Amino acid sequence: MGKHLNLVSEQETGLTPAQFIKANPELASIDLLLPDINGVFRGKRMQPEQLDKVLQDGVCLPASVFGLDITGETSEETGLGFTSGDQDRRCALLPHTLALAPWQAKPMAQAMITMLDDDGEPFPAEPRNVLSQQVAALAELGLTACVAVELEFYLVDPKHDQDGMAQAPMSPDGEHRVTATQCYSVDDLDHYSEFLDEVNAVCRVQRIPASNAVAEYAPGQFEINLNHLPDPIAACDQAMLLKRVIRGVAQKHGHKATFMAKPHQTQCGSGMHIHLSLLDNQGKNRFAADHQLLKHAVGGLLEMMPASQLLFAPHANSYRRLQPDMFVPMAPTWGYDNRTVALRIPNGPESDTRIEHRVAGADANPYLVTAAILAGARHGIAQQCQPGDPVEGDANALDLPSLPYRWADALATFQAPSALRAALGDTFCDIYASVKAAEIQRFEQQITPLEMQWYQDTI
Repeated sequence: MGKHLNLVSEQETGLTPAQFIKANPELASIDLLLPDINGVFRGKRMQPEQLDKVLQDGVCLPASVFGLDITGETSEETGLGFTSGDQDRRCALLPHTLALAPWQAKPMAQAMITMLDDDGEPFPAEPRNVLSQQVAALAELGLTACVAVELEFYLVDPKHDQDGMAQAPMSPDGEHRVTATQCYSVDDLDHYSEFLDEVNAVCRVQRIPASNAVAEYAPGQFEINLNHLPDPIAACDQAMLLKRVIRGVAQKHGHKATFMAKPHQTQCGSGMHIHLSLLDNQGKNRFAADHQLLKHAVGGLLEMMPASQLLFAPHANSYRRLQPDMFVPMAPTWGYDNRTVALRIPNGPESDTRIEHRVAGADANPYLVTAAILAGARHGIAQQCQPGDPVEGDANALDLPSLPYRWADALATFQAPSALRAALGDTFCDIYASVKAAEIQRFEQQITPLEMQWYQDTI
């Protein structure tokens, strides 16, 4: 972890922000982090002595942060850009997220911030606040969502190949490029133990409850799981921060980490699986005690799944992942201990009964994915939706109506009136749809090397 290990982490000691600064006098700067609609961290870098002022007064950022597309361009159709004067909003510090960033070349820390509207209420287009609304709506039913996030990712070579495509990483000894596919290989974990050990060490410093790491289905692909938390917002905060840790530590070890849904054409994509159980006011798992409630929740999730696809698969590359025989659900299906379905009820003790939502890619925004999942479960419970029979065997072999598997189709489904839109609200849905429509338009205007190869000398 480098020469800055002697710095004291507020996450480990429970220090206040002022005590944190006093305990870490070598700090050069602090990054203030605000995840945008695409899950990209925006924000500001500040000097440590400014932290007290930020804690008291907040820091200003333009509301157009939530109108940015994946390239960082403002989508004016959101109404958050020049048409509104590109106005600032105040962002409040989230003190419990203040922590060191030990992978940095110099002593640095970071903290998350959240945007407030003019009246001091949570800004409606911020994904974190969209999720907060769904948590509150579940609480009105006397239910608390317990959530765990699983993230898959690839380590890749920092240099692209001669065609500009991602390459598998070099072996840690630098002697060969990784080519083997060994699912759950312990040897692969050994080969990358220094990288994974440092990820775990940084997670401890930042109090990110990462648990087991596994080698996945392709060269250089790994999965890291986060612990279950009865606080979906904190669970998604930790997922976002884990992504940043993985990227930072990978770069330090001579790799790049990517959460693209499909970085390699012939290999499996990377998913983000969300595990959900619902707790009563005594903290007991309602799914364990009431299987009818579980089925109602599954039914609502299945019904809301097509409209939610744009949240689960938000980018052009997301739809490259949606292919048969790649462990990706293609239709709204459910089943018991079946990894080919969209909603899996894993085996385990009755007390651990939960739903594993397997649709989203690793490129999706965890706040928005989880918000859609909570909205679907709540809808199913309120409407007593029925899921139909569970699937046995390969769900991809069944002739079932598919989820939207083209980007534009997912946008059209998201924009139509639905229970999802009613749950998330028109303000957020319109802004999100405007950003995605702008991205689709820009993407489809590009002329690709494959087009030149196919058509230039042929037609």
